[in-house]
Amino acid sequence: MNISSPIKLAVIGRGLIGSAAARHLSKMGHEVALIGPDEPADFSQHSGVFGSHYDEGRITRVYDPQPFWRQMNRAAISRYSEIAAEGGVEFYREAGALHIGDRETTDVASVGQACADEGIACEAYQDGALAQRFPFLKSTVGMLGYFEPRNAGYISPRRLVRAQTIAAERTGARVINEPALGISENGSGVTIRTRSGSVEAERVLVAAGGHTQSLLGRSLGFTVYARTVALFRLGAAEVQRLAGMPSMRCLGPKGDNPYILPPIPYPDGQSWLKLGGDPVDRRLDSEADIKNWFRSGGSVDVADRLQGQILDRIRDLKFEERRVMPCMTTFGDTGLPSIGPLSKRVTVAFGCYGKSAKCSDELGRLGGMALLGEVRAELAPLTGAQDPGAISAIAP
Repeated sequence: MNISSPIKLAVIGRGLIGSAAARHLSKMGHEVALIGPDEPADFSQHSGVFGSHYDEGRITRVYDPQPFWRQMNRAAISRYSEIAAEGGVEFYREAGALHIGDRETTDVASVGQACADEGIACEAYQDGALAQRFPFLKSTVGMLGYFEPRNAGYISPRRLVRAQTIAAERTGARVINEPALGISENGSGVTIRTRSGSVEAERVLVAAGGHTQSLLGRSLGFTVYARTVALFRLGAAEVQRLAGMPSMRCLGPKGDNPYILPPIPYPDGQSWLKLGGDPVDRRLDSEADIKNWFRSGGSVDVADRLQGQILDRIRDLKFEERRVMPCMTTFGDTGLPSIGPLSKRVTVAFGCYGKSAKCSDELGRLGGMALLGEVRAELAPLTGAQDPGAISAIAP
């Protein structure tokens, strides 16, 4: 595959942020190519890149401890219906989100304060009232909960990516179903090498998640961490019993603070309850580390711990099967994503802190605007932003 004439703009990464950036840029009338492979059919046999959107449930809500992420959440959630209409794919369910913790040992009260300060719709419950409102909870003694009933619940990241991609194609974007193996910049543009040939572009946005730094051949101050999630298949009776269950954030010390999704239908026709919350951060320092992690299938030890936590929190839970899945996330020192230029022709948009699925549309929009020259200074990459040199890297 060789494209004879350069494309104006290319986005590398067909995940949550990349697909959003392509939609926004294409909708603005720009010529865009969105480059990245489909979801792997079999993790254990896959030799290419991996993404972090391969499931059906991520918590969405407006509240976040940090004002920046609350701003991102509001902006993205306000466009959910627009994205669904443009892409023809529904991906959001307003099931609400419950933030819950021991009122003596956690900062759960700060959730209510932030919601009050910012006008986020929120209901407070504790002890018996909490048990009455959410009867599936195993214990509520000494517990305090804040419930966001609106603009909260869960999204399917897989379906959101599909909606963004279709919407981008409908406004003229070209989707190239190939992994980017390397990029090199010269005076007139950027060459993107794929398995089938090369793509020439005038400017490129790299939104490749945990693969971003290795693709560029430089560190931008972010660390990639392995994550494990556990899925529990429920029978029809349990699905019906938990029909009113919202998404949940359990506040507590690291390793005892799982996030929990209610039963969600998956492509296999079954309903699965999902939770995550790794007790220890496991670094993935190279492309080989990332690929080996995904091929491993995740940590059974973490899944065992998560199983204990779900049984401690959901009253009389009965599940028929457990499934373990690997994932990854990126963390930096500022608490903010990296969205801005590395050179005259190469821009990045990545750094999710485990928070970006719900607000990926706004992060993608900011990435697209940065590619066009409109950059929020606080998000500019910590290293390389002033580097006038060209990018030249080949991913291992």
